[in-house]
Amino acid sequence: QVQLVESGGGLVQAGGSLRLSCAASGSIFSINAMGWYRQPPAKQRELVAAISSRGITNYADSVKGRFTISRDNAKNTVYLQMNSLKPEDTAVYYCNTQGYSDYGKGVRLFDSWGQGTQVTVSS
Repeated sequence: QVQLVESGGGLVQAGGSLRLSCAASGSIFSINAMGWYRQPPAKQRELVAAISSRGITNYADSVKGRFTISRDNAKNTVYLQMNSLKPEDTAVYYCNTQGYSDYGKGVRLFDSWGQGTQVTVSS
């Protein structure tokens, strides 16, 4: 019902920058929060950054000062600006969106995930 499409991943040298985008579509009534998770090779998925509908943000300690999360409520899109990238940032990055969807008889909670986008940082 609610789908997320991610873009912006790729290969970059250490110290470089990338900007990830995630657009939500479907029968969306409202979005409460959006965020980014990542899963490095052979490791568990971890929260990178999150932002509420009112603009309150939260970051993992490992990315503070380097990454910035933002959103465009009118476009149902969340962004992750990644600067000063390190090889340790190499991972598959996943977008997550939580909110309410319209199913015709009312609204219901949804929790959707993007397909993942690969970010590789070389030395």
